[in-house]
Amino acid sequence: MEHFEKLGLTKETLEVLKGMGFKKPSEIQEKAIPLVLEGRDIIASSATGSGKTLAFAAPIIENLVQEDYLQALIMTPTRELAEQVSESIKKFANGKLEVISIYGGVDISNQIRQIRGADVVVGTPGRILDHIGRNTINLNKIKILVLDEFDRMLDMGFSRDVGKIIRHCPKERQTMLFSATISADVDYLAKEYTQSPVEISVETYVDHSKLKQIYYDVQPNLKFSLLIHLLKNEDSELIMIFCGTRRNADFVVKNLNYIGIKAVAIHGGLDQKKRLKIMNDFNSRRVYILVCTDVAARGLDIKGVSHVYNYDLPASADDYVHRIGRTARAGKEGKAINLLSDRDYENFTNILRRKDFEIKAMDVPDLPFVKLQREFRENKPNNFRNREDRGFHSSGRRENNRGRSSSGRGSNGEFGRKSNENRNTWNTRRRY
Repeated sequence: MEHFEKLGLTKETLEVLKGMGFKKPSEIQEKAIPLVLEGRDIIASSATGSGKTLAFAAPIIENLVQEDYLQALIMTPTRELAEQVSESIKKFANGKLEVISIYGGVDISNQIRQIRGADVVVGTPGRILDHIGRNTINLNKIKILVLDEFDRMLDMGFSRDVGKIIRHCPKERQTMLFSATISADVDYLAKEYTQSPVEISVETYVDHSKLKQIYYDVQPNLKFSLLIHLLKNEDSELIMIFCGTRRNADFVVKNLNYIGIKAVAIHGGLDQKKRLKIMNDFNSRRVYILVCTDVAARGLDIKGVSHVYNYDLPASADDYVHRIGRTARAGKEGKAINLLSDRDYENFTNILRRKDFEIKAMDVPDLPFVKLQREFRENKPNNFRNREDRGFHSSGRRENNRGRSSSGRGSNGEFGRKSNENRNTWNTRRRY
């Protein structure tokens, strides 16, 4: 614990961290904790899994004591992250402070009762605004404000909500902003919300010695069959499968369960009670396969993930990093498997523009075709109405379907024409 001692933490906090198994501070903890203990505002670039919760919890547990008013507010983009951050700070505080989480999808009346005695509130912007509108939360004595996963909040359209909430906080406060990426928008708003901030950057990188990244180029009608083949033949522990939409996540889960592979889905379309149960089942290993949208890629503390599957490729390299960052953690090995079909090529090109990726091409093995249930039909891109419109039947045979678009414009349809051009480029000039 000598490394933590040098950061300026008290003996009581060091004992708590020792009991929780902490041995050496992470890079973000080492850089941020001395500054935040001094009361400085910070803007920190730090990826998921970097240990930033302790970095912003340090001044809360060290500098605050129980009062009869709310002293610290932490905003997070998702319910799961709010719950996770709240539980972590409770453990760090060890009973010293009253910490609660507030978010939508659950009964608000219980939250109203809890807020009355809270020292620290962790919540999502929408539910915090609900309480402000009801006059059930008072922010005018806030000493510490934390904006966690700020870039994600902007992506989810919370920019105005965050601004409204901050206007209810006193100007004289300590503000800490954490973001996985610092875009121009993030940088502008971050500096608007902070006073003379210290900027901290923690390098995001992939440890190629621990994480193996591969991809398969597969016909669209065989993507699910390939997924089944890999799930049955890879030596894995916990598995996360990322999909681009809620509908695709449900499609994958329902078909996995239909053929006898137990899996659960988590996305924004589920109520909070069900989402918490799913995460508890996954973390306690009552189920080993979690199918998710990007809501689970950021912030959630999931240990023991050996394999990450990208059933749909994300649009940006940053989102790809957050996904694959769920595995190969704490010195353990991991594997990221990308399943590409024609609609993923553009996204994959965007990902490969980052030069630090080593993603190896794999030959598609001979595999049996898995028949899908029609009522579990997969979500399609906007330019195609269904699997038949893509030019494939369940047998894997390509028809001479000249790019029919969703508007029914046939061979002259704009979307269909672009799709055929993309496929021709892929077939004649392999980029990867």
